[in-house]
Amino acid sequence: MDKEKVYQELTKKIGIEFVKKDEPMCKHTSFKIGGTADFFVLIKSQEDLVLVLKIVKQENCNFVVLGNGTNLLVKDNGIRGIVAKIEIEEMQLQKQENEAILTVGAGAKNAIIAQKLLQEEIAGFEFAAGIPGTIGGAVYMNAGAYGGEIKDLVEQVTYIDKEGLLHTIENKDCKFDYRYSIFSQTDNIITKVTLKLPYGKKEEIKQKMEENAASRKEKQPIEMPSAGSTFKRGKDFITAKLIDECGLKGYQVGGAQVSRKHAGFVVNYENATAKNVLDLIEQVQKIVFEKTGKQIELEIKVIGE
Repeated sequence: MDKEKVYQELTKKIGIEFVKKDEPMCKHTSFKIGGTADFFVLIKSQEDLVLVLKIVKQENCNFVVLGNGTNLLVKDNGIRGIVAKIEIEEMQLQKQENEAILTVGAGAKNAIIAQKLLQEEIAGFEFAAGIPGTIGGAVYMNAGAYGGEIKDLVEQVTYIDKEGLLHTIENKDCKFDYRYSIFSQTDNIITKVTLKLPYGKKEEIKQKMEENAASRKEKQPIEMPSAGSTFKRGKDFITAKLIDECGLKGYQVGGAQVSRKHAGFVVNYENATAKNVLDLIEQVQKIVFEKTGKQIELEIKVIGE
């Protein structure tokens, strides 16, 4: 990869204001951790994404897609090639007799979608209001909370494949499972999501959202940098409970710590490096396995070098 040539191509096709060179990824992840990306590009439209994919192909670059960086740990040596942050955010609301259809850009933040739906008296999205990140990221990992999952609302997903071709698939083709969708296994990039939602009463929607927010604030370490829930729920066990029972709350490696508030979260307690976090995760997995015989799996995605 000829870095100067790639930079010239990106700025010419996308615009210099949307391209950054040697960008620290700690500025773009909720963990506040990560080395630099060679190039960091803001994607405002499907057309821009297709243009970037052409450059990726012609210059043979490594390519990484980012939502809001909330379920992500970027390693300390950063990311080679191009990191594209999806900021396609337009929303179209179609009100039908018994339900509402919302088509929304993959870069729209869940909190903003929730507020829009609240104003329109549309229910069903309350559980997702406090899920940090974007709707694209939520679909990618089938995010869920408080008994709800994104898969229950998705009607269609539009994506662009690595050749730059546009596709739209139905819910059943997304192969949703616990913290999983078909997008977790492919290079396809979600650009647009269509949700089907019921109507509701504004006061009830607001109350649910407020109850969920209060519960999150009370039980989760939202005041500290993290990537959300670090580990997946087990098939027959609650992972955070196991970690707690192993006496690991507050366990620390460097600046990374198992949260004292919720054992399922690893937090950036004090200027943690990605290596601190990974070493801590490894220790937690090892101790839990030794004490309980249970293997706990990561929910967060680790990228970079």
